[in-house]
Amino acid sequence: MERALKLWFISQRILAAVLLVVSAPLWIGLAILIRSGSPGKMIVRQDREGRGGAVFGMFKLRTMHCDADARLASILADGVAAEEWRRFGRLGSDPRIAGRFGGLARRYSIDELPQLINVVRGEMALVGPRPLLPQIAIRLQPEDLHARRQVAPGLTGLWQVSGRSDLDLETMGQIDRDYVKRRSLWLDLSILLRTLPTVIFARGAY
Repeated sequence: MERALKLWFISQRILAAVLLVVSAPLWIGLAILIRSGSPGKMIVRQDREGRGGAVFGMFKLRTMHCDADARLASILADGVAAEEWRRFGRLGSDPRIAGRFGGLARRYSIDELPQLINVVRGEMALVGPRPLLPQIAIRLQPEDLHARRQVAPGLTGLWQVSGRSDLDLETMGQIDRDYVKRRSLWLDLSILLRTLPTVIFARGAY
């Protein structure tokens, strides 16, 4: 099984290279539209926790205004928003999103496509736990954090096809631990097949 998973990981890097070329016109075009209404970088790199707890720069289509980090502090001054951030690690109606094109990219996960670069580089896999900000990852239960650190984070995963952002951090951690425990080639293929309708119908999107 371990050998099959290693071969699968290598195959994912090849598949990711093909998908990167095919999808580039879509996400680059949308990046240009976002930039037309919100000046700044089209692609950003964010620190995320990877295998073994190592931090890497995850590529992502910029869907927020450039001063998003500065805005967050004032937004979290509201008690309701602060509680949502604590439980989910995100905001449902995030005022930092850069217009309708930024919202469109997030709703249909187009902003995640540049992470194919990370898959090609071996920092991520097509399937795995969601790549988290280090300051959010440490809020997980120790056993959940230990489990997810055993594998590379994924472009999609069991969390994404089980409810996405409708699920809080505690539930996500449990799902990640369950994925690592049951991890197999067939489970990964099943998740990939389930990802497409999840994205098309924007299930659990925000």
